[in-house]
Amino acid sequence: MRHKLGTTNPYIRTRALHWIAEEEMKVAPKVILLFRDPTGFGTAIFHALQPNPNSNHQSRRESLDLSLQRYGIKHQNVSIDVVHFLDGSNLEGFSETADLPTKIEVSLLLLENYEPPTLACALNEVLALLAGDGLSNMPTIVAPFVVAATKLKMESRTSVAVDNISVYGLQVGASSGLTKALFTNLQSPPPSLQIFNQQLACLLQLVRVLKMPTFVIIGKKGQNFHHETSEEELEVIHEIGQHLASFSSLLFSGEKIAWDAPKSSRETQEPWRALYG
Repeated sequence: MRHKLGTTNPYIRTRALHWIAEEEMKVAPKVILLFRDPTGFGTAIFHALQPNPNSNHQSRRESLDLSLQRYGIKHQNVSIDVVHFLDGSNLEGFSETADLPTKIEVSLLLLENYEPPTLACALNEVLALLAGDGLSNMPTIVAPFVVAATKLKMESRTSVAVDNISVYGLQVGASSGLTKALFTNLQSPPPSLQIFNQQLACLLQLVRVLKMPTFVIIGKKGQNFHHETSEEELEVIHEIGQHLASFSSLLFSGEKIAWDAPKSSRETQEPWRALYG
């Protein structure tokens, strides 16, 4: 699917506003959103982010299943693995129900890999729960992606210096202190950039509609699709991991990364355009 920076889709706007959830997911003010994509990148990052041994962080794990019946999808739920990193100090008398939201500092969410049209429905359901009533305490989402260079198109007049950049940062939706801080540390993509990645394009449109403070980190992967991950690709993954660790006060365990790019990608198929236009 193609997404050009700055564009929106009326159909997604209608669906997103219609399905605002009545309850709010208990997460930290900082949320790292990952997808269990076929390459294994999201899963690798999910396991590589660990409590810093110099901190008081403790982790709490949970799994969530959200129904998609109101979208007409009756036999498939949204499956999410969640890790909350809590301030481990002063936990005497700690109540999971009452005190958890005030103690969580960072939340990691790992979503299953969905294909359109389920993708838009599943992602919209998760974002609506995170947004809550949309009036206060909306978390900031940081979503890292690694995208093949062939899936990132920009105008030919773009400079060679921009072509050589391996990691971009994109602020989307409302701004927050975190998105502003990340924006100063990463190069913005050129306005002409077009993205041919289903999960990323769908996320960009939905967070704009919901006005959620979001920062997307886009790592550009080389064009080879061999089983062994190249040194250049590992450097991109490690750079993304370090950016995630720097704002979350977590430890990025690079040795846990064992990410193998597949020989082929389902994204090379004709994109499904009925929902996105």
